[in-house]
Amino acid sequence: MSNNKIKVSEVSDILRAQLEGIDSGIQLDEVGTVLQISDGVARIYGLRNAEANELLEFENGIQAIVMNLEADNVGAVLLGPTSQIKENDIVRRTGRVASIFVGEEMLGRVITPLGNPLDGRGEVSGDKFEMPFERKAPGVIYRQPVNEPLQTGLKSIDSMIPIGRGQRELIIGDRQTGKTTIAVDTIINQKENYDAGKPVLCIYVAIGQKGSTVASIVETLRNHGAMDYTVVVAANASDPAALQYYAPFAGTAIGEYFRDTGRDALIIFDDLSKQAVAYREVSLILRRPSGREAYPGDVFYLHSRLLERAARIINQQEVAEQMNDIPESLKGKIKGGGSLTALPIIETQAGDVSAYIPTNVISITDGQIFLDTELFNQGNRPAIDVGISVSR
Repeated sequence: MSNNKIKVSEVSDILRAQLEGIDSGIQLDEVGTVLQISDGVARIYGLRNAEANELLEFENGIQAIVMNLEADNVGAVLLGPTSQIKENDIVRRTGRVASIFVGEEMLGRVITPLGNPLDGRGEVSGDKFEMPFERKAPGVIYRQPVNEPLQTGLKSIDSMIPIGRGQRELIIGDRQTGKTTIAVDTIINQKENYDAGKPVLCIYVAIGQKGSTVASIVETLRNHGAMDYTVVVAANASDPAALQYYAPFAGTAIGEYFRDTGRDALIIFDDLSKQAVAYREVSLILRRPSGREAYPGDVFYLHSRLLERAARIINQQEVAEQMNDIPESLKGKIKGGGSLTALPIIETQAGDVSAYIPTNVISITDGQIFLDTELFNQGNRPAIDVGISVSR
């Protein structure tokens, strides 16, 4: 009997060994349920502490971004197909705002606004830094005057309406007048700077275009060796309206990473008319009050807060390091002297530059290059109307 006695000390040692390393912490997730789903917008009940622009995740992995905060529910725009979400689905908060992970390895890639690859070359590798979609523009103290030119390689632009590094210059005109051609030529003509070791890193944002059109542009850039210093962000016409709305913000976040680490960058928005239409679609489904041409009242603020983020940062390191609204991932890595130049594109209808969206963007930018259909048809390429074009 004495041999079969259980020693208390041995039992406690065994239990202690088994319990060591067990994570006793409890993880609490705030979850909600889908009340209603329609046309890329979900109304969700139960997320009492959700914040504006917060990223949400459904059980099947589809993500959404909070846009409306109401008394008893939140309105979120889906970043995936509506058909895969149904009522009573569980949604959880992620606790982080909508953002994209940016790194040097993005150069030469074609990605979605969420950073997923579209070129069939696998995930983007290397070190990545989280950059938020929405960010305050640099304050006046952290900017320096625009005094260094950005050569487009097009003599008519560089001689008559020159563009400076950190400037916002609008390219405006009817469809099929060569707006995208000017933008793509400008990217290709930066190869000289790249070969000289002073690269201007380029971001081309394709909004609401056909997949075949984007593929053709990427092929053109690749054939001229321009993809080595270019990132293409594409939200095609077949993608949800929310992705088309967020594509320019994703592109700007990538440009800000290059700008804030002391490099010169150029971003093309092709085109912001389609982004405004996508924003109108989402806003109407969210039951936001509409204004002129059914656009929501804050459509001017949409484009102004986007384009104000293009700037030339002061070349004083100690001042640049104190810049407002620096993302956590970039703290300690800021370098002064970088710039982000924006070339937004707007498509007009029958040459009407006095329509709502064109006049908004003209008033926000530092000048415009107006392309005329008649000049284009006469064989003048680029078809720039020098009378109405200006660089401020």
